[in-house]
Amino acid sequence: MWPSYSRIHILCLVLAVLAILAFVHNFYRLENLNTAGLKWLVEDDYQQPSSQLIKIPRKPYCGYENQVLSNREQEEEAALFAALQWSRPQEDKIPFVRSTDPFHSNFVIVNAHAHFRVGDQLEVLVYMRDYEGKPKQYGGDYLQTRIHSAPLKAGATGRVLDYQNGSYRVFFTLLWPGEVTVSVSLVHPSEGIQVLQRLREERPDRAYFKSLFKSGRISETTICNVCLPGDMPVCNFTDLYTGEPWFCYKPRKLSCATRISHYKGGYQKDLLTLEESRLFQSDVNIKMPISSSGPDTVNVKPLGHAEEDNLERSQSPDVFPSGYYYQDEWQPRAQWIRHFNKSSDITECLQGKFIHLFGDSTIRQWFEYLTTFVPDLVELNLGSPKKVGPLMAVDPKHNILLTFRCHGPPIRFFTVFSSELHYIANELNRIVGGRNTVIAITIWSHFSTFPVEVYIRRLRNIRRSVIRLLDRSPKTRIVIKTANVQELGPEVSLFNSDWYSSQLDTVMRKMFSGIGVYFVDAWEMSLAHYLPHKLHPDEVIVKNQLDAFLSFVCPTETPYSFLREIHSQMWSLFL
Repeated sequence: MWPSYSRIHILCLVLAVLAILAFVHNFYRLENLNTAGLKWLVEDDYQQPSSQLIKIPRKPYCGYENQVLSNREQEEEAALFAALQWSRPQEDKIPFVRSTDPFHSNFVIVNAHAHFRVGDQLEVLVYMRDYEGKPKQYGGDYLQTRIHSAPLKAGATGRVLDYQNGSYRVFFTLLWPGEVTVSVSLVHPSEGIQVLQRLREERPDRAYFKSLFKSGRISETTICNVCLPGDMPVCNFTDLYTGEPWFCYKPRKLSCATRISHYKGGYQKDLLTLEESRLFQSDVNIKMPISSSGPDTVNVKPLGHAEEDNLERSQSPDVFPSGYYYQDEWQPRAQWIRHFNKSSDITECLQGKFIHLFGDSTIRQWFEYLTTFVPDLVELNLGSPKKVGPLMAVDPKHNILLTFRCHGPPIRFFTVFSSELHYIANELNRIVGGRNTVIAITIWSHFSTFPVEVYIRRLRNIRRSVIRLLDRSPKTRIVIKTANVQELGPEVSLFNSDWYSSQLDTVMRKMFSGIGVYFVDAWEMSLAHYLPHKLHPDEVIVKNQLDAFLSFVCPTETPYSFLREIHSQMWSLFL
């Protein structure tokens, strides 16, 4: 005979079962995030079996051909280079008049007069022509695309498919109702990309660095880099722990131990022939808009509430685009976000926490925003240059510590004391970690002039330290800020092109996927916004980046959180 239960008891039992299922699902999801750090040693979903990898010939760079890599690391590197493959022109040297001309090129919206609704896919075809008006027969052009609605301050990026025959298909997801405009820009023609590839492999010295050596009244300055050509004596400043190489030509009179500072030396000139330089012209073929041959807008109808719920439930962590702007606020599609519009909200989130920011000047912007926006967060004077650091701010009342430190060389900052050249991997090894420790990392811009091997090596060292930190302190929050687009001119293109940045961004995302870190998609945030592109984005974009970052630090209550609370309360009733 079954015992009798009231309706309340039955309802409680059903809720408890549902809560337990949700709890178990979340538990294993979190466990996978925290333990997946070692997973890359065993399996990576983006890698292919070695028999399927395309072997790409690489020119040896410095001592990088002598690196001792495990079989797993060799396979990973081959997979990364395969992911970076870019379509090339059919000939090595093509006359300028046969290169891609954005003014002769055009795009057309597929089914522009169809009835679109939120959630639908919009497709655009792009047709490239040269300066003689002839259709291009090969691909490799670098395009940036977005949809936007100016009155709504809304925007999102598109995904480009290169047919490698001069035509491209762009996919957009329509994410808000109203009139939506399509924009397509040619960042570089394929012939220019070919030049950028050559410079990356053959002229890694095009950005150079210097160090000051000083003893008493004697001072000397010499050139430094990851690799130095020639047979002149050098000072070896290779890091003892990470093995990251760094060299300076030895001063004539002073010893290597007298180095006191590091700074950007400058950029090499006359890197291009006259014909090649025509491929990099402002208002001609660098970030130039491509016109539509028909309508460039579509009207999008809203969904009902039930349909919106189904749309939200259909999202996955690898959804593209990762988010969109609406009323100037970033809306991620695969995470819950809070918008921290009041300084008190940020203080409440960061109370009792230690926040460490590592990287370049684009993450230093986070430090500058927080110390400006949050009045209780007071910056301490460490005697460091404001644009270099290290920087520190504290809020003793709420027990908040915020720090910024730049990454180690190569870094194109003005004078950094040699004693402050710390590698991120070494800094991570010194952090105990825990539930009150938050770390944010970005590292990309200063590696754009080097062969990709240099960047892979740096990320591999950082990843090892991240995995060790998460292994000893799984509750530590680690966030990676991706690269962002910037303004480009003829000179900047040769050193910091968005194409270089996008290639490094691809490497970074793949190398850090599946190890329990979080990503702030600064790339889409800067590309989807209506403001002009800048290496250091305007405050509204930085604010949205920090909203995403702080949402990882202090996640909002989700339905799963609610179920876990019910589960806890129900078990307390039964125990």
